[in-house]
Amino acid sequence: MQIPALGLVTDPIETILGRDDDAVLAVIIGVEGPSYRPVGAAMAVFADGSRAGSLSSGCVEGDISNHALEALAAGAPRVLRYGRGSPFMDIQLPCGGGLDILLLHRPDRQVLRALVARRTARQPCVLELDCASGAMRLREAGSTGRDGALFRVHYLPGIRFLVFGKGPEASTFSALVQSAGYLNLLLSPDEETIEAAARLGSETRHLLRQDMPDGLGVDPWTAITLFFHDHDWEPPILKAALETPAFYIGSQGSQRARDARMLMLEAMGVDRQSRDRLHGPVGLIPSARDAGTLAVSVLAEILAKAAELHR
Repeated sequence: MQIPALGLVTDPIETILGRDDDAVLAVIIGVEGPSYRPVGAAMAVFADGSRAGSLSSGCVEGDISNHALEALAAGAPRVLRYGRGSPFMDIQLPCGGGLDILLLHRPDRQVLRALVARRTARQPCVLELDCASGAMRLREAGSTGRDGALFRVHYLPGIRFLVFGKGPEASTFSALVQSAGYLNLLLSPDEETIEAAARLGSETRHLLRQDMPDGLGVDPWTAITLFFHDHDWEPPILKAALETPAFYIGSQGSQRARDARMLMLEAMGVDRQSRDRLHGPVGLIPSARDAGTLAVSVLAEILAKAAELHR
């Protein structure tokens, strides 16, 4: 199971590391029925009562904070049950399910720093928590879930977008994924496109030639999208992209443009299996005519593909 990218949500682990005061890490270790947040989602509660993150739609956070402060004072972890089968009859979950939440008093900051370093380096890892003692450690492998007194969270890197192109389609898509909190890099030969994306906070790079630059760090959690009207830019970039482990590679254009693109890639020696990885026309909405609709359509397609891969 993947714990998704945090996007614009406050990261409770990084918040704990950014403060010196005592904290409790609250983690969902079990879900029965529907749930607002997945197993492994976390929230931080601090000694002054402030908190970072959330574990529900807001219906239990206050009570979790009270129990977290009690766990902090007692110096021992505890497990809470909310919703179905809970002893807290006055607190109901709107989804009608059940949540098991582990409260870890004074979580090991050294382990948390190592976890953040692995996430920053886009390296998968597993955080193992002992529900009885509160001990924590990192493991190389394991799936999210409970194993007796142990609970493990499998962290995978979040989606990262490499956006190639020129014009409003490229800059609008880059701005959309940036606003959603995803890592992204826009590469364009056009200064106006770069300036438009940079104004909205996207990382940009000037593309100097018709090729994919080295050192982009493409991994299995990278999506590569091309938004060119001048399709001559596409074949060398796509050929290089298809040699990477990117989970999604797509290019805008009509079915006619896709057919021409496939013929050019075939002529460049790209085999059929690799060519079949290429998405196009991109997006869930057929024949999107404006940059905004196309951007939303393509992002939805990519997220659907990511969800399919990580089931």
